[in-house]
Amino acid sequence: MDRIDAMKVFVTAVEEGSLAAAVRKLKRSPTAISRALSLLEEHVGVELLHRTTRSLKLSEAGQRYVEACRRVLVDLEEADIIAGGERSSPRGVLTISAPPILGEEVLRPILDNFLREHHDVSVRLLMLDRFVNLVDEGVDVALRIGNLTDSTHISTRIGGDIRRVVVASPSYLASRSPIVDPADLLRHDIVAFSNFGIESWSFNPLGGTTIPRTVHFSPRYLVNSVRAAAASAAEGMGITRLYSYHVDDLVRKGALQVVLADFEPPALPVHLLTPQGRTAVPKVRAFIDFAAPKLRVAIGRIAAEANGTQKIMPITG
Repeated sequence: MDRIDAMKVFVTAVEEGSLAAAVRKLKRSPTAISRALSLLEEHVGVELLHRTTRSLKLSEAGQRYVEACRRVLVDLEEADIIAGGERSSPRGVLTISAPPILGEEVLRPILDNFLREHHDVSVRLLMLDRFVNLVDEGVDVALRIGNLTDSTHISTRIGGDIRRVVVASPSYLASRSPIVDPADLLRHDIVAFSNFGIESWSFNPLGGTTIPRTVHFSPRYLVNSVRAAAASAAEGMGITRLYSYHVDDLVRKGALQVVLADFEPPALPVHLLTPQGRTAVPKVRAFIDFAAPKLRVAIGRIAAEANGTQKIMPITG
């Protein structure tokens, strides 16, 4: 077994989460999997994995090494594609990351149809409430909401109307002091979603300045789930901030009400991101060409629906 093949086994074992799962995925014997991992550890001279048949955990050296292995394997795949030229057709595993709700409700149906058309492609969909490192984590395409900061990636703009809205239940607002200015939040209970700020929220700058206005708080309730934050706010536990499409259904039903709409920061763009060079890979190019126009329609629709619903709601308690 050569070192490149051993790297593939190592990366697969890490991604699958256990040696038993790697055995099933690669259709190899447990002995062959263990031999590949031992080969790598012998070569680098350190333990890469703390392992049992049921689970495994990367050592500190293993965390660094798996990222390097992913980069090597991606480079090799790209070299094969360049050598194959235009004769290459979409095939292999396509790894995509997306925010959970957008991934479930918008991207997943598009991926279903993509797979129906491309029988030689498999998809690994990672729905995560965080930005991934595309290269280090072996991600081919990321569906990302937010302003771009990394110019090394290739971006395909999908849309630009995702609002960050502050919401609370009508019963909560009726029982507490009015909210007409961001500073009023200091007198209220905050249900903070970890990815939207656990101790502060930013709003449009005050007149005459370009510096965003920031309100600091100590949350009454801190959660790491969009659905939990929205549900707790709808139950009257306090005020939360989420994307407009996260709460559109609850706003439509009257369970949540938007406040401070006049102070919202600018709407955020949505992009598909790929690492440099990956758009030449047929499976990546095929997916972007297939998905981008459909995502533009779907995201434009949900943004318009949310904006239309939430503009007609009162903005004060």
